[in-house]
Amino acid sequence: MKAQKSILLVINPIAGDTDKKPIIEAFKNHVRTNGNTPLVYETTGENDNEAIANYIDDHDVKRVLISGGDGTIRQVADGLKERSINIGLLPSGSANGLASNFLIPENLEDQLDIALGDTFIDLDVLDINGYTSLHIADLGVNAKLIKNYEKSEIRGKLGYFLQAIPTLLNSDYPFEVEIFANGKSHKEEGVLIAIANANKFGTGANINPTGKMDDGLFEVLIFKNLSIKGIIQTFYDDAPLDPDFVTVISSKEATIKCTKPIAFQIDGEFIGEQSLVEAKMTPHKLRIAIP
Repeated sequence: MKAQKSILLVINPIAGDTDKKPIIEAFKNHVRTNGNTPLVYETTGENDNEAIANYIDDHDVKRVLISGGDGTIRQVADGLKERSINIGLLPSGSANGLASNFLIPENLEDQLDIALGDTFIDLDVLDINGYTSLHIADLGVNAKLIKNYEKSEIRGKLGYFLQAIPTLLNSDYPFEVEIFANGKSHKEEGVLIAIANANKFGTGANINPTGKMDDGLFEVLIFKNLSIKGIIQTFYDDAPLDPDFVTVISSKEATIKCTKPIAFQIDGEFIGEQSLVEAKMTPHKLRIAIP
């Protein structure tokens, strides 16, 4: 007789402004059907990293499923840095950028099959100014959009859309930066400087088409202007980016210095205005179940 395994669902109850009860019930039914024990932890926003790590140890959890957005995934990753445990994704955030890179389907039952399956990627984990990053961090217009979105009352993709135009109209860009990477200095002007472990934003824009999420490198991308042609190209997966629109630097470490503080976000969370950003690849990997 096969021994039961404890499977933990970490769920953010406010992610994406949607009802999470159907996700919890489907998770419990799916896990029980396979002869295992379902456990649920709802995030509170207070000491969740430590609480999740302790919960995993206390209940001998064998796999963790995460329901939320990129911020929730990053939060769980923080608590699992010193632990080797398999992760599954049930995306339920506003944009779900990381899940979109893995082509996780929208159907919940399909998501559960994948999350509890046996196909994995050992995802690179970055440290950026002391924060864990798995997806994409950036300085500039996108970070300012996220800042404005967090202050708005309308959630989901509609909330992002409604903030996009006023953000662009009120943005004081381009800005000047100096980037140190691979023993070289690069002085550039840009409207957005991205530190990308992944390829796509949650919107589907493929800003880093040649990047790989498990190769031990990340890309610094300097978007020089708000070129309509360049933006449209990002929505075609096989389209090479115009070098007049974006400069790409691959590295394991990079330091970005701005002439003035600029809006900065990591994996969909606004961090504040920063004039110095230091990014490096860590020795940690996050094993995530994928299609």
